[in-house]
Order: sequence, then structure tokens, then C-alpha cells
Amino acid sequence: MAETGFTNMAGTAAAGSAPEIGIGMLGYAFMGKAHSNAFKKLPYMMYPPVALPKLVAIAGRNEAAVREAAARYGYASHYTDWRKMIQDDRVQLFDNGGPNDLHAEPCILAAQAGKSILCEKPLARSTAEAAAMLEAVTKAGVKHAVAFNYRFVPAIRLAKDLIADGKLGQIYHFRAVYLQEWIMPHYNTPHIWRLDKTVAGSGALGDLGSHIIDLGRYLVGEPRRVSAAVSTFIKARPGVGGKPQTVDVDDAFAATIEFQNGALGTLEATRYAGGHKNSNCLEINGEKGSIRFNLERMNELEVHWIGEEPQSTQGFHQVLVSEAHHPFWSNWWPHGHIIGWEHTFVHEIHHFLDAIVNNKPVGPHGATFEDGYRNAVICDAILQSADTGRRVDINY
Repeated sequence: MAETGFTNMAGTAAAGSAPEIGIGMLGYAFMGKAHSNAFKKLPYMMYPPVALPKLVAIAGRNEAAVREAAARYGYASHYTDWRKMIQDDRVQLFDNGGPNDLHAEPCILAAQAGKSILCEKPLARSTAEAAAMLEAVTKAGVKHAVAFNYRFVPAIRLAKDLIADGKLGQIYHFRAVYLQEWIMPHYNTPHIWRLDKTVAGSGALGDLGSHIIDLGRYLVGEPRRVSAAVSTFIKARPGVGGKPQTVDVDDAFAATIEFQNGALGTLEATRYAGGHKNSNCLEINGEKGSIRFNLERMNELEVHWIGEEPQSTQGFHQVLVSEAHHPFWSNWWPHGHIIGWEHTFVHEIHHFLDAIVNNKPVGPHGATFEDGYRNAVICDAILQSADTGRRVDINY
């Protein structure tokens, strides 16, 4: 259904009756589980709901596994052929939670079929793929979003509001790291799809780096130039039958980034940082203050205001982002009763459903395919810089 097809839904919602939107989910593993959980939780927590997600169908390659997933999550039917699911007239929103090599073709066909689309990050394996996807949704006139869910952490949204209100003044620095450890040698991780360039496109860069690149664009602005290095620490891992398979993606990257507004930044992501389970950390320094965030303490934002006593002489102070007036919090619990990682998807999907039903823009708070395309351009520039040893300009 094209974007214009939801005009009647908007009227229904305004009249007090939330419309149903049929969901077709590709993938039943990590992201399929996270998104399905959000669809089920949304109607009674983001109340009154802007729309009622109807779990129509879920698709996956393994018949037994996808049948089990449909029963577990409550989907009415299942497919082993995602093309048939896209053709299902009951599906109005196509949610792509599949591996990276299954992002472009299904999303393009879903756009041509008039479906609204939510696609997991990274949007694509390359700039060229992302451009084709952006062209498809633009031509079809459908609503589209990329699941950069960390935009919907209450503390990140509070940081965005502080910056937008000029509280930090001119931004001098943005530094971000995304650190995990799960493919270090002691885990004995075999050769999985995330280590295969044909499937994943890149390694830590696309998996983790795309998140901090997106947060840099969202919070600080557009970059104009990057300089980077990448490394692969273990060159081969056991594949099917124990036969070694080459690891042809990056295990880690580090980059400097120059923003168009003059700010200077650093980006780093690795899956070899012992002791770090899911450390998505950032710091922003401005003329009037600084803010600091760590996803492993996601309900907190550290803030330092320059020239304000006594804070100006005491460094950072911690803000527990759980008051009723903080972003998203009115839908949850009394202050101090913290929420978790899963709730970012509830916020994100609610935002996207509101955009669909009430014909609102997905941006600037939600990430669109345009954001996904720009993210791919930056990722490719980082790889190009690492390959050539030169700084690379960002050209969209």
C-alpha cells in the first residue's frame, strides 16, 4: 500500500479508533525476536496506540524453525519464500530483519508492491546497494525507516534536545566507541555470516560502526572528511565440517572524522574488546558544556555545565533519565524504575507507525533510507581511506 493509501487510516485514528496495520516480518532470529516483541508490547504500553500491529506473517528459510517462530511470536502464518509474503495483500508493513545480503532485493520489491518498510541496519552492504533502495522507496512513495534504534534511547533523545536548544553552544568534539568481545579467541566463534563480506558487506564497521556513525550525524551533523584504519586479527575460522574459511571483513576500525560545522571527532568499533559486552559510548564537548553516554548504563546521561557553580568545579554529574518529563517516559514506570534495550524498539516502531498512519515525516528523529544511504557512503569512505592511507571526502 502506497503512502497515500493511509489517508483514511489517519482519519480513523483521529476519530479515536486505532487502525490495524498488517506486519510481514523477514527473519526470526535476533532482530526478528526484538521487533516482534516490540510489536506485541506497543499497543498497551504506548497507549493509546496510533495503530494496532497485526502479526500477519513471518518468513525464513527453515520450515520447521519459521513455523516454530510463528507460533512463538503469534504470527498468523509463515513463509519459507519471502517473495510470497511480500505478495500477501494482508501485509502493509514489511519489516526486514534478515541478514545484510537480504536487505536490498526484498526491500526494493516491497516498495514496488506499495508496502511501508522498516529495515534493519546497516541499510545495505555498499553505497550502490543503498542508493538503489533509496531510489525504490522514493519512486514508490512509501514510508521507509532504518532501524537505528539508539536514536530512541531516552538519554540520547535528551542529549539531542539539549544540543538543539543550544545548551552546549558550539560543538567542538564528538568521540564514540562501540566495543564488544564476542569473537575473541576464547569464544571459539566459527565462521558465521557476519564474518563473510559477501553476506555482511563489512565487519565491525557495518555491525557496530554504523550505529555510532548514525549517532554522530543525528547529534552533531554531517561529516565532510574521514581518515581511517581497519584490521582483521584472525584471518580464518572453522566453517562447515571444520574446514577453515577466510575472514574477509574488518574485526576493528578506528577513524577521525571532520564535521561540516567544524567539530572534530573520533570513531572506533571492535568485537575484540575484552570485558565489553555492549559498550556503545559517546562524548560530546561544546563551549558551554559536555555530555557523556554509555549504553550499558542506558538510563543515565552524564552532564557538565561550564561556568555553573558548583558543577563547573566538580566535573560531570549524573542525570537519571527517568522522570515523567523525559523523552518517552510517560509511557512507562514511576521515576527511577529503569527501562531496557528492548524498549528502544517499542519507541522506534511507535514513531514509524505514527508516521504511516498520520502521514508524518519519519525524520528527523527517525532514520530514513536517506539516512541509511548516507551512512553507507561514510562506511565506504572509511574503507577507502583505510585501503589508500589517505583522507577521503564525503560526497553524497
